[in-house]
Amino acid sequence: MVAPNWIGDALMAQPLLMRLREKHAGAQIDMLAPPWVAPVLRRMPEVSRIIEADLRHGELQLGDRWRLGRALRERDYAAAYILPNTLKSALAPSLARIPARVGYLGESRVGLLNRIHKSTQPREPMTVHYARLAEAPGAEPRMPLPAPRIRTGLTDVVSRFGIASPYVVLCPGAEYGHAKRWPYFRELAAQLDVQVVLLGSAGDLEDNRQISGINLIGKTSLDDAIDLIAKATAVVSNDSGLMHVAAASGRPLVALFGSSSPGHTGPLSPTARILSLQLECSPCYEQVCPLGHFKCMKDLTVARVLGELHALKALP
Repeated sequence: MVAPNWIGDALMAQPLLMRLREKHAGAQIDMLAPPWVAPVLRRMPEVSRIIEADLRHGELQLGDRWRLGRALRERDYAAAYILPNTLKSALAPSLARIPARVGYLGESRVGLLNRIHKSTQPREPMTVHYARLAEAPGAEPRMPLPAPRIRTGLTDVVSRFGIASPYVVLCPGAEYGHAKRWPYFRELAAQLDVQVVLLGSAGDLEDNRQISGINLIGKTSLDDAIDLIAKATAVVSNDSGLMHVAAASGRPLVALFGSSSPGHTGPLSPTARILSLQLECSPCYEQVCPLGHFKCMKDLTVARVLGELHALKALP
């Protein structure tokens, strides 16, 4: 299976893996994935093996993909599920001559795929979008879908960083841009009567230096971040990969949505609360508010987030 290129998307694809396991008991599911996604895949019990391929986004790298296809051919796979919609992602399975190559039509992939699905519901839940690939083209997956769930506690990260429980994890970053980032994490941290741990990628650090707490933004591996989240009393996060990690870890989660849609990429977890103002102008899916007011996030108050944390009984 060719995995998505984003952590959150990889977790939203896990229900597909679960359904394939139901349909093909005993089958081995190997994942072709970029190195930055591999840590979450290793924690999925459905995954047998991970083949890391550092193929850069936006580059064809035809020689590398040809060599990868030749290596895949030696493994004698019966089927390949190609989850990204790009033409490039379908090249290696096609070059490997894998008999069944399954995916959405995407970027004109006729000839590269031979079991083609067509997406008829724009911005539907990504979990459903991926799970449909377990069915025949045109058929819908059985509902409800199982929730993503990953193994945790694989590292001693809490003792290594000297963090004492209880603590709340705040994830103030989001890869796609500022329109997905709630601006009041600093004020929230100041009102929490519990230790705060900040997590995110190195690119999130500059905008979040002033938030009080143990700032581990850019200082942990993804494995470390997963296990820190798994031991947290609660997590507050923008729509991001770490939000999906929190949901798949079963932690009480407050998920904050502005420019993106909770109906499309919302967490599938009974312990998650979604906050979205559902303004007429949202979701716009823009990196920066096109109207300049950013009300979808600015009008989402700290009091509402605290209220959800209390409703989840997530605070000491």
